[in-house]
Amino acid sequence: MKNLSDSKAQIFTHFAQFIRLSPSLKDELAYRISIVHFNKGDLVHSADKICKASYFIQKGLLRTYYLKEEKEISEYFCAEGEWVNSPRSFMQQQLDIYSIDAIEPTLAFKLQLQDLGYLFDHFPEMERYARLSMGGALGHLLERVTSLRFTSAREKYQHFCEAYADIYHRIPLGMVASYLGITQETLSRIRAEK
Repeated sequence: MKNLSDSKAQIFTHFAQFIRLSPSLKDELAYRISIVHFNKGDLVHSADKICKASYFIQKGLLRTYYLKEEKEISEYFCAEGEWVNSPRSFMQQQLDIYSIDAIEPTLAFKLQLQDLGYLFDHFPEMERYARLSMGGALGHLLERVTSLRFTSAREKYQHFCEAYADIYHRIPLGMVASYLGITQETLSRIRAEK
């Protein structure tokens, strides 16, 4: 199917930014990665299950969140060209607090944990890929922690707009407010002052 091969070519391009893709690694990736579609509002991963897959977004927007006193607290957002899973659950194979849902209709590549393990075991360059690609995610996380701990609501929002410059306009305001740890009213006031 042309669409399937075109799609997989896109993920090969992503991997090639970090590592050299041998023909055998390309073949294994093509074999082990599947394409999935989520409708807006679909639950991609539930906190009451162990996370067994990671998703690379081709088109769309996913949110990772947790529940606190029955309220959804947005933790981070992932869009085109990013991987998403429930990190601790995925890596340690235990339950965690995070769920993932689709903010928009989303087309993604799905890689099961056992397939990732196979790729790590048989292709040492995959460990290099993981190390290099995780650097950006770690930097983003550290910036987020600093922003949440040491800045005002206005500065938090400014940092959010910079960190998510390409997608912040696609995220509902209630989710942005919960990400920032402020009320939607405070967020509306800050936005009105700009």
